[in-house]
Amino acid sequence: MSAEVVIPIYVRDLTHADLPHCTWAGSPLHLRSVAKELERVAAGVAEYLAVCVAKTDRPVAIGGVDYEQAVGSGTIHQLSTMPAVQSCGFGTALIEEAEQRIRGRGLTRAELCVEHDNPRAHALYERLGYVVFDNVLDAWDEEKLDGTISRYETMCAVLAKDLRD
Repeated sequence: MSAEVVIPIYVRDLTHADLPHCTWAGSPLHLRSVAKELERVAAGVAEYLAVCVAKTDRPVAIGGVDYEQAVGSGTIHQLSTMPAVQSCGFGTALIEEAEQRIRGRGLTRAELCVEHDNPRAHALYERLGYVVFDNVLDAWDEEKLDGTISRYETMCAVLAKDLRD
């Protein structure tokens, strides 16, 4: 016997008040990076979204859209879904809302990057219509459990989707 559970969700703007509830998304360094992105939201050059479960108003997936990284495109980035609810559709809802926000700015292209060693996310993006058009070496600072920070480098596929209906 199998049963399907339907959980009402909605997508809204992420706020600074949400950050203490997003520790599942990454280290304190990563959450400081998200906080900096929220400052860019205030400047109008980015958006940051939260997928929330109705009644709790707590984010279970978060991610941003950068409008300065690629000319004529919205770049979706920093996507994260709470590990306990991965593969339940929250990431899809997040990306679909990000695409709507990009269209709302009059843009017709969305881009994103995915590490080569993340086939699960890569498969999701392709299922949503994204196509690889480049590969890049990317790097960012990572915080280890002991608080030390090191530089992480990885190869990423760059994917894009035409958002014209």
